[in-house]
Amino acid sequence: MRDGSSTRTKVAIAGLGAIGREVARALDAGIDGLELAAVSAASIDKHRPWLDKLGKVPAALPIEALADAADIVIECAPSKLVRSIVAPVVSRGKTAVVLSVGALLANEDLVDLARQHGGQIVVPTGALIGLDAMAAAAQGTIHSVRMVTRKPVAGLLGAPHLVEHKIEIEGITAPLRVFEGTAREAAKGFPANLNVAVALSLAGIGPDRTRVEIWADPTVSRNTHRIEVDSDSARFSMGIENIPSENPKTGKITALSVIACLRKLRAPLRVGT
Repeated sequence: MRDGSSTRTKVAIAGLGAIGREVARALDAGIDGLELAAVSAASIDKHRPWLDKLGKVPAALPIEALADAADIVIECAPSKLVRSIVAPVVSRGKTAVVLSVGALLANEDLVDLARQHGGQIVVPTGALIGLDAMAAAAQGTIHSVRMVTRKPVAGLLGAPHLVEHKIEIEGITAPLRVFEGTAREAAKGFPANLNVAVALSLAGIGPDRTRVEIWADPTVSRNTHRIEVDSDSARFSMGIENIPSENPKTGKITALSVIACLRKLRAPLRVGT
């Protein structure tokens, strides 16, 4: 009896950090209509022990080969690799799921490339809530969007903005505001931390009108985002406290958001915009 694998959509994962591994395990456990076909990582040998325990071990390929091995490629890699992952995928008319959303601001032509070739760039909800409401409000007029992020100190250490401005946060005993500006500026200064701000801006009024505050807060243990939106259709606020994954810069819910996105692809019932 055929297992139907020939009709399954092939998925590849670029990057096997906390998010990539969680998504790989979910695909291996089974998501209707999808098959984990390939993975890529800087040090693939480091990941061999747990890869070999999967029900079906995916091919380990260089990043540039993923676009030919799969119909959907999920980017879970450092932001500097986004272009090398996404461009080959969308130029073949395939789908790239992008988590390093901030990198899209420096590679906006990737959207045009996807349009020209019938490809698609998908940005999962990630560590936010309310993107459906934001996208709906954007069909009318949004007057203002403001996001205040509070993170444990460990989640912000090493951010380029802190290094450039010589802002010391190790050992602080009270909350310290380390940034205030636009989502575009936040993405540049905190590339591993503020993909949520860029996703919010792309769903709404853009990265140059979306305002962001970032606080290093030794009193919190979760990555916390508070969003205030004023539009001609609704005024709403959103708050979320995300439990960090094994990578303190990333919340556990981010990987779950990718998995939910994948399940929606073949679901007989889709809830949400």
